[in-house]
Amino acid sequence: MNIKRIFAIVVRQFFLYKTNPMRLISIFLWPLISILQWGFVMRYLSILGEDTFSFTTVILGMVIMYEFMNRIMTGIMVSFLEDIWSRNFLNLFASPIKIEEYLCGLVSSSVIIGIVNFLIISIIVVLLFGINIFKAGVIMWSMLFNLFIFGISFGFFVSSMIFKFGPAAEWISWPLPALVSIISGVFYPISVLPKWLQYLSKIFPTTYVFECLRNVILGNFSKDYVLYNFNISFLLSVVFLIFNFLVFLKIYKDNLKFGAIVRFIAFE
Repeated sequence: MNIKRIFAIVVRQFFLYKTNPMRLISIFLWPLISILQWGFVMRYLSILGEDTFSFTTVILGMVIMYEFMNRIMTGIMVSFLEDIWSRNFLNLFASPIKIEEYLCGLVSSSVIIGIVNFLIISIIVVLLFGINIFKAGVIMWSMLFNLFIFGISFGFFVSSMIFKFGPAAEWISWPLPALVSIISGVFYPISVLPKWLQYLSKIFPTTYVFECLRNVILGNFSKDYVLYNFNISFLLSVVFLIFNFLVFLKIYKDNLKFGAIVRFIAFE
């Protein structure tokens, strides 16, 4: 792969933000709204119930981690959609750029935005709610790394759906992160889910991440427990990443082979 071409894709994405600041604002606005909404709701419920346990700390910690993963995923998907919306997709591949270089460029730009987003949101949470999620230390960063990998794989997955079924599939892609959050137990332990849904949740690496982080925040964990959840979530994240990457490549090659790629020169 050519590093210069990958860098060119990254630079192009940031030029898009420069020419239209509203795109950049929207990236930070949705996570901020989610943090503020959950933070104030949990603070109110804690006061209302005169509870000695801080629901705000647990919920906001989970929301911040989830939003990081979500930003990585949506960053890849939206960057991919930008080329479809602008009817620029075919123009890109009329150049020498390879599909692998294109994907690496999208991932790189999404990671940069995701990290900046994560840091800004974390600072806001400290200032408004006095909660410092960085106290989790190495455990938090290791689990965040697994969410990072899964976010990329999930971005490939939703982009593959759009690539396979056309731009109309975009409307199916937006609710998928919320569906994953329900199955993964972002806001509650998976023990509250029906049995059959608990079995399904074991497939997703996010389940192990959020279950582990929740127990770490509550202080109910051991070294072996953390290592087990990290290893399982890491393994599953890598499997998802490889599988979804290969699926995207297969769909791309099929579109080229059967000429279906020409549908991306017009809206559906």
